Amino acid sequence: MTKMSYAVAGILLFLCSPLLAQQSPLTVAESSGFTATSRHTDVTAFIRELQRTSSQIRVETIGTTAEGRQIPMLVIGDPVPASPADLRYDDRAVVYIQANIHAGEVEGKEATLMLARDILNGTAPSYLDKLVILIVPNFNPDGNEKISTENRQNQHGPEQGVGIRYNGQNLDLNRDGIKLETPEAQGLVKNVLLRWDPVFFLDSHTHNGSYHEEPVTWTWGLNPNGDMEIMNYMETILLQYVTDRMRDTYGVLTIPHGDFMNVREPARGWVPLGPQPRYLSNYVGLRNRLSILNEQYPYAEYEDRVRGAYSLFLTFLDHLYANKDRVVTLVKDAESRTIARGVDPSEADGIVVEFERAAIDQLLTIRGYEMELVEGFGGRMQGRPTERTVTYNDVPYYSRYTPTRTVPYPRGYFITAHDEAVIGKLNQHGITVERLLEPVTANVQSYSVTGLTPSSRPNQGHYTSSVEGEYGTETREFPTGTYHVSTAQALGTLAAYMLEPETDDALVVWNYFDRYLATQWSNAAQTYPVFKHTEELHLAKEAVAPNG
Repeated sequence: MTKMSYAVAGILLFLCSPLLAQQSPLTVAESSGFTATSRHTDVTAFIRELQRTSSQIRVETIGTTAEGRQIPMLVIGDPVPASPADLRYDDRAVVYIQANIHAGEVEGKEATLMLARDILNGTAPSYLDKLVILIVPNFNPDGNEKISTENRQNQHGPEQGVGIRYNGQNLDLNRDGIKLETPEAQGLVKNVLLRWDPVFFLDSHTHNGSYHEEPVTWTWGLNPNGDMEIMNYMETILLQYVTDRMRDTYGVLTIPHGDFMNVREPARGWVPLGPQPRYLSNYVGLRNRLSILNEQYPYAEYEDRVRGAYSLFLTFLDHLYANKDRVVTLVKDAESRTIARGVDPSEADGIVVEFERAAIDQLLTIRGYEMELVEGFGGRMQGRPTERTVTYNDVPYYSRYTPTRTVPYPRGYFITAHDEAVIGKLNQHGITVERLLEPVTANVQSYSVTGLTPSSRPNQGHYTSSVEGEYGTETREFPTGTYHVSTAQALGTLAAYMLEPETDDALVVWNYFDRYLATQWSNAAQTYPVFKHTEELHLAKEAVAPNG
């Protein structure tokens, strides 16, 4: 068999299905015979055509890019809600799918447009009595407009070229989950996550990595500080469901997203990218939502990648439709657990600051190739697939990040830095911040910073910091006006993650506290201006409005 033969054969059942009969309007991918991808004007024109043919779609703008392009979001429902307030007494669940965050990875963009069309014209399954579906087909319009045949030449098509990875600020949108410094990520949080509060999030990409025959991969929110019940649901229920339904119903092979740990010994293990919440799927997972990273396989043909993404979107919608009440309850229970933990954290509760990879219980089957080692760029040896296929059975999937060190989970944090960059950032995420109306004396844990080391090269506009220090306890008076963040709120875990000095994507990592920690005036250790308390306190305080 050739490298693509199994994937193409496996997808034929779906390609021949009446479900994918040619519809109107056609996407640029379809009308070009899968040789091109949509520009931003093509996307907006396609959306307008959908609006002209259906009353079940409304369009919102989630933000405006650095180069001035609006980012449209499709709101699809029957009836279509005018706003989230319409759903207050409505039993439907809100789900969200976005694509083209990296504008060279265009398959999801084309597939989401096809999905919206087919739901609205009735050729896709009917989901709208239980679901309201939000779709952003082109999350990175600025990158999308820089289409060139020189971009992403490693992938198979489209032959007329694709856009670029970064946005109009030269930033990677899938590294902005904590710092929220791009208009696109800010719009996602403000106008999707906070406004519509979807129970499900999917971010569609195309991967570069290990060679295999499955055209579609995916994984879930992986941060070990996320809700364990949600992650267990992903590992057990969803993993098996997606694998079976993609194969049996849509004729498409899929595996969890990852790469071989060692190309010399592929069966040793399969690993995903990592658990940091700078990646949006991990970030949304920390917000107690079902969160999916979808990655198409770049060496499959372009049409197969688009069709595969389309199939995956249908598969998740199938599951959400059939299990809507269960998923909604799972999310509500996760929020309740988060709030309860902040009210009265136990000694067993902790914030994970160090971890190691571990395998989930389910073993994988990966249809790959025999590999050979060749000399690559800079003289480094790298793996290259031969034409000989091989099935790797019982491959461990190292997607569980088990704690090796935790720090105590607090009831709340006092922030002594009167810094709008910090307080505004917390507000931007939707975290409730309050201000003391009268002084209070409390027993707190402090952190003395003995070392603050910047990275040797810039990372997304920052020289990200690594911090070293020592914990201590003290009795401290906090004056009127001191900021306070309680963890007894739905985003309490996210707040703790951002404010702890030693988590791997904390605000201190992204330089938000550098001015308070740099030893400019003496060699003495600097005190991190965030103090946490585990004892119950009754505080006179008021909420701080955003930008207030």
